[in-house]
Amino acid sequence: MNYGKYIFSQITSLLPNRVFDRIVKNHDGDKWVKHFTCWNQLMVMMFGQLSNRESLRDLITCVAAHQSKQYHLGFGKSVARSTLSDANESRCYKIFEDFAYALIAEAQEICKSEFEIDLPIEGNVYAFDSSVIDLCLNVFWWATFRQEKGAIKLHTLMDIKTSIPVFIHISEGSKHDVNALDLLSFEPGGYYVMDRGYIDFGRMAIIDKHDAFFVIRAKNNLKFNRISSRSANKELGVKCDQNISLSGFYSKQLYCAPLRRIKYYDEVQNRTFVFLTNNFDLTAIEIANLYQYRWKIELFFKWIKQHLKIKSFWGVSSNAVKIQIYIAIITYTLILIAKNKMNLNKSPYEILQIVGISLLDKTPIRSLFETLENQDVKEQLSKQLKINLI
Repeated sequence: MNYGKYIFSQITSLLPNRVFDRIVKNHDGDKWVKHFTCWNQLMVMMFGQLSNRESLRDLITCVAAHQSKQYHLGFGKSVARSTLSDANESRCYKIFEDFAYALIAEAQEICKSEFEIDLPIEGNVYAFDSSVIDLCLNVFWWATFRQEKGAIKLHTLMDIKTSIPVFIHISEGSKHDVNALDLLSFEPGGYYVMDRGYIDFGRMAIIDKHDAFFVIRAKNNLKFNRISSRSANKELGVKCDQNISLSGFYSKQLYCAPLRRIKYYDEVQNRTFVFLTNNFDLTAIEIANLYQYRWKIELFFKWIKQHLKIKSFWGVSSNAVKIQIYIAIITYTLILIAKNKMNLNKSPYEILQIVGISLLDKTPIRSLFETLENQDVKEQLSKQLKINLI
């Protein structure tokens, strides 16, 4: 069925183009457009992501070298640098943001979990964090961060079980991380794992009111009163397990319910971690284990920065930057969908690398992976907590 189709066309055929057309219509994205539609823009930008192009000029040079193939690749009749640049500047980024969320919803349904959480919990587990992307303030004047430095922040909520980002928000680097919590819809029974930069007891109370659970590191200046203590298994690193009430003037007004405070010692890093949670059912070591899973979002940020183009941008406006980032998320999600739909026994990194050098080949995409014999490519491991499971 795929003979005669380019690899790029085969993998983009997995995209729900009817959903994309409906989103474009809702935003009037193709109004007054004659030949370079939003779909053509998406295809060209995805081609740049998959082929690892460094700049807009680099991308257009490569596309122009294959002019006879542009129509079959979904680029339209012709692509000029000014045409793509104007499209990135003027077309609303919401088109690609909405399509990214539509693709994420599809991926969550079909993607099989390769990561099993060995904990007695029924709800989903999410990690929430942000990553800073440095920019030149003289060029990206809108990306305020510091006095002489520009940056944007990529706020991400990741589903730990499927490694799929279910929420993405892009803000200026000067915006505090905790403000992004106001944009989340908390799932009853879900677990939200965060670092101590997100400590805000008013927002923690909102999570608790939604019958959701949070696991977050405590700050060193936490003021509290101990209500009671539980038995702590010090052989497994649990130094204390307490029920507490906040005693700070403002904090006790914002969060008046009891909290659970767990102090855990990691012998590998020789560090002590203090966790706060509103869950009183899991054991202390299981709470520490939950926090360990937060490292998956750090690996996601590392992966997407290394293997997709979100550090060097093909436009300077806020709209162009957001379009490029959301298309990178679409590309990442499409790789996961292709992996599961085609039963590819390779990591997302391997799939991306193999597809990237074979975009203009005319061969069934499965054959690239059936005949491939190579060693497993492993990502560099990050330091994690050493959890001793009972």
